[in-house]
Amino acid sequence: MGPLVDYPLLVFVVSFLVMWLSAWLGPALRRRLELNESVRDDFGLILAATLTLLGLIIGFSFSMATNRYDQRKNLEEAEANAIGTEYVRVDMLPAADAAKVRILLKGYLDLRIQYYATRDPEKILEINVLTARLQSDLWSAIRAPARANPNPMMLLVVSGMNDVLNSQSYTQAAWWNRIPTAAWILMAAIAVCCNVLVGYRAHNFRQEAVVLLVLPLVVSISFFLVADIDSPRGGLIHVAPQNLQALAESLRAP
Repeated sequence: MGPLVDYPLLVFVVSFLVMWLSAWLGPALRRRLELNESVRDDFGLILAATLTLLGLIIGFSFSMATNRYDQRKNLEEAEANAIGTEYVRVDMLPAADAAKVRILLKGYLDLRIQYYATRDPEKILEINVLTARLQSDLWSAIRAPARANPNPMMLLVVSGMNDVLNSQSYTQAAWWNRIPTAAWILMAAIAVCCNVLVGYRAHNFRQEAVVLLVLPLVVSISFFLVADIDSPRGGLIHVAPQNLQALAESLRAP
């Protein structure tokens, strides 16, 4: 089983239970440690400041997650452009070499689409192995004709293939670029403190129990959304290989 943040629904359930139990902890602390009248105003100020800090941190985390999501989308488009451009440039190769490279590019394109679509970890490992093998075959297929006939046209073919191979590396790096675990821990710690303080402030916890469910629910939904956007394969929100699929359809067209 991977990290908890790779399962946004599990993040929601766990965070809601933790926040709700934290709210229950507040009244228990109040029974043991009652604040004096002189510090109650300060307590309200601390509670407001803590809730504001929690909101800011969740907002920053959401911004980090959306930026990474946008980066993954942009790199998917860049991959499709690189493969499509190289598919056209191989016309500069000898006919036999060009036909071989086109077949390899089509197979490579299908693997890239599978990489975006699959969620099975074992399947992903298999795709990565096949991708590395095809990358080696693609480079070998253009290396011989480029050495045999070095000219500016061949340079374009070699440069285009280099873009194809690099775009996969950039995509992989972007999928590994996630919100740090330490940031999740700190955000959860502040959320727990907020719920404890809100529970502590409740004068009649049994009557306000429904009201005190609101903050744990809202925070849990926020955590779920951040985790969902930040996770490339988990949850509901994913980067669909729309550009790669459109390219594949155009290459299959007569």
